Amino acid sequence: MAKKKIISASSNPKKNKKDISVGVVGSGSFATAIVKMLVENCKVVHWCVRNEFVKGAIELRGHNPTYLTAAHFNLKSLKLTTDINELVSACDVIVLATPSIYLSDTLDKMTCDYSDKIFISAIKGIIPKVNDVVAHYLRDEFKIGFRNQAVIAGPCHAEEVAMERLSYLTIAAVEDETAEKLEGIFSSDFIKVHTSKDILGNEYSAILKNIFAIGAGIASGLGYGDNFTAVFVSNAIREMETFLEAIYEAPRDVNESAYLGDLLVTAYSLFSRNRNLGNLIGKGYTVKSAIQSMNMVAEGYYAADSIYKTAKQKNLKLPIIDTVYAILYEGKNAEKQFKKLTAKLN
Repeated sequence: MAKKKIISASSNPKKNKKDISVGVVGSGSFATAIVKMLVENCKVVHWCVRNEFVKGAIELRGHNPTYLTAAHFNLKSLKLTTDINELVSACDVIVLATPSIYLSDTLDKMTCDYSDKIFISAIKGIIPKVNDVVAHYLRDEFKIGFRNQAVIAGPCHAEEVAMERLSYLTIAAVEDETAEKLEGIFSSDFIKVHTSKDILGNEYSAILKNIFAIGAGIASGLGYGDNFTAVFVSNAIREMETFLEAIYEAPRDVNESAYLGDLLVTAYSLFSRNRNLGNLIGKGYTVKSAIQSMNMVAEGYYAADSIYKTAKQKNLKLPIIDTVYAILYEGKNAEKQFKKLTAKLN
């Protein structure tokens, strides 16, 4: 297995900010966190936000009016727009950080030349329009090959980035030159960066951990304790490995932070929107009412349908995925389903 590299913040002091043209598409919590990471190293960060209200609010107050409001920006470091073509035309590196359900609507507006751009997916969900991951969507719909793509994986909650708590990113890219360029613009005093070549493995694992986190949340809402959650997560990482090997074989170790670490923080953290969704369902909320009560998108809900069907097509035995799907999409009783699941875990 190829040895991974890590760059510490000290290799990129703030006083040597780069002129690299980089942009972020999206105005949710993780998009805002990514902008915060990038302004540490880039003189200007282009930011394509949802609408003129968000743009105006940031320009007026220096922070996102809805998400991570405590993260303040020097407006001289930002170039805000609502036009994706303006951003893509101006940037060499574009970070896609919208919820998966909105990505196709966003990219369908892209008419400028993007043939020499690098697109980074910070999206941890399935694209509903094509029922596939972002990497395949960009390749098939926009002819953006894997050499012009990268994927960001965690563990890295946006809220902790906003507080400048030490966090870790894994950036997966095919080309070493691309990986090194991206390392340099994301590393800082509070962000450490690892690299990987496992684009699809990192993307699928980020999707799977959201589904497992919903399950962990349901268990918490039902009253299961730490002992059960530990067993649940232990089984979840094994299910992840089974799924990844069936989808795309590659030299990978699922015990590394991009896989197991991201699963752990998403399953346990109170910042986890997917865990919070599950917790509401475990406490008796209907799936619909639980989703409506949240002001952020829980990617695991939308991904569960696609991952479940893919697993069935490949005849994979994934009891946790089956259980979460049954609760979310078949209306099965959460308490009864988890009682059955406890007999299948070890």
